[in-house]
Amino acid sequence: MLNDKHEIVLIEKLKDLPPERLAEVEDFVDFLRGRDEARKLAQAAARVSEPAFAKVWDNDSDAEYDRL
Repeated sequence: MLNDKHEIVLIEKLKDLPPERLAEVEDFVDFLRGRDEARKLAQAAARVSEPAFAKVWDNDSDAEYDRL
């Protein structure tokens, strides 16, 4: 999270931008939020799937790959 100083500086910079640039900034912020959300969902899916794959991953024949 931004501290007060960084927030003020960022807001001042945004105030100086023309409207079309503000739209680009907003699109970029939306992109960053979406990317972060997608990453969180992928990590959650991986955690949820771990028990289902435990038998596949944790066996003697797979141990060879663990040593690579």
